[in-house]
Amino acid sequence: MDLLNTLVEKGLRRESPTREEALAVLATSDDELLDVVAAAGKVRRQWFGRRVKLNYLVNLKSGLCPEDCSYCSQRLGSKADILKYTWLKPDEASEAAAAGIAGGAKRVCLVASGRGPTDRDVDRVGRTIEAIKEQNEGVEVCACLGLLSDGQAERLKTAGADAYNHNLNTSEGTYGEITTTHTYADRVDTVQKAHAAGLSACSGLIAGMGETDEDLVDVVFALRELDSDSVPVNFLIPFEGTPLAKEWNLSPQRCLRILAMVRFVCPDVEVRIAGGREVHLRSMQPLALNIANSIFLGDYLTSEGQAGKADLDMIADAGFEVEGAGTTTLPAHRADALAAAGGGCGSHAASGGCGSEAAAGCGSHADAAAGGGCGPCGGHTETPAETPAAVSTGASDARTDLVAVRRRGAGTDLAPNA
Repeated sequence: MDLLNTLVEKGLRRESPTREEALAVLATSDDELLDVVAAAGKVRRQWFGRRVKLNYLVNLKSGLCPEDCSYCSQRLGSKADILKYTWLKPDEASEAAAAGIAGGAKRVCLVASGRGPTDRDVDRVGRTIEAIKEQNEGVEVCACLGLLSDGQAERLKTAGADAYNHNLNTSEGTYGEITTTHTYADRVDTVQKAHAAGLSACSGLIAGMGETDEDLVDVVFALRELDSDSVPVNFLIPFEGTPLAKEWNLSPQRCLRILAMVRFVCPDVEVRIAGGREVHLRSMQPLALNIANSIFLGDYLTSEGQAGKADLDMIADAGFEVEGAGTTTLPAHRADALAAAGGGCGSHAASGGCGSEAAAGCGSHADAAAGGGCGPCGGHTETPAETPAAVSTGASDARTDLVAVRRRGAGTDLAPNA
């Protein structure tokens, strides 16, 4: 297939495809799907071999967000049955992080709901970062606290943060349909602040919110232009009690095409399969590892992931290996550029692609699609939400009869700050 040969050649040169080529990937047929995965796999192996980076989310503060992001179970007015609690103490967060690190995670993502941190919040998170790093030598820490004010990124960097996550989520043209309490430009500004402070920038998207192929291509090209070191790809978890509760638009095949398009546009970037992979990729998760080089281990912010042991078994059974703490995630050209800029473990100064690092979509400040389990990996017993009725039986259509959102901690006696 000439298209795929062209995309592989460009990916190996860190050259951007055209918009038409990116759209063509999303338009491929199911008969071509394995060819698409194999082609994206060649680019992935060129820059990341067969390594899979594990990341672990710690939800520092859950629920009660003043923002109105339609996809989020923590949004203003959300009726989703989720855990709600205020800030974890530094030692509690460190203990939670230790569970993921023990499972093989080399990066901890600290997430807090809200529009953005106060200066007092930044100090609090700084103490948490110090506590985690004191107990876990060599671990990377990514903060995800919402919109940043001037000087806050620099303070997080001084406190020991390696990266900062803030997702663009969708295209600029449709952003106002998803959120009204802040703008797309606000999100871009925060990613740029992280860059300027020498933090490795992590920014990604949420697929499945009713967007068009053009919207997906727009946001991925915008991420390339921002030169994000890590691009988390979240698949919408349609939480009951949110405006997008009925948006079941994804099939495993669709998810694989989206991941492949991201890999071709951002060839040497850490592409992370983030929230919703268990719900939408289901039994095809191992195939997605041929495209993405990073995943979250265990639970998400407000939804339950599959058990951590199942993640590790999946990686081994698919012929991949967990990336060790002593291994640099980024290709050398990107890692060297970031080091020269005084940054952490990623790179945003290289010439090719939207970066490549080890951040992962810790979700945006209140992102239900990328939640964070602050307990042991997938170890809670949740009450599944009511499973929606099937909308289609077509092979390429969403099969909502096969999935159920599992809400982390709902219906259990899990302590709010456990």
